[in-house]
Amino acid sequence: QVQLVESGGGLVQAGGSLRLSCAASGRTGSIYPMGWFRQAPGKERDFVAASWSAGNTYYADSVKGRFTISRDNAKNTVYLQMNSLKPEDTAVYYCARALGLPRNWSSANEYAYWGQGTQVTVSS
Repeated sequence: QVQLVESGGGLVQAGGSLRLSCAASGRTGSIYPMGWFRQAPGKERDFVAASWSAGNTYYADSVKGRFTISRDNAKNTVYLQMNSLKPEDTAVYYCARALGLPRNWSSANEYAYWGQGTQVTVSS
């Protein structure tokens, strides 16, 4: 079994930055694709970013140039650096892990394990 625990959320003013972390435990012996999703109240869970290795990263258009996904495989941790935050970035952010290479990196159905989420609130 795999456990994912997010941290780093909070309240920040528009234009500010936050870094989210997702620590994995359990069966972490291999490098797996990891992703970040977010869900605002009353909305569906949306793709934010994903990573398999340093050369394989994917971003939603809405966050390109502002967010950066990275990972420390030795620590079994994936990060999401969020800069130039906007009020519309307000959501619960979830990290997720796929069992294999996703056919569609932005589909939540491709990811088997999920964290409990961390709240990010951006004030205007």
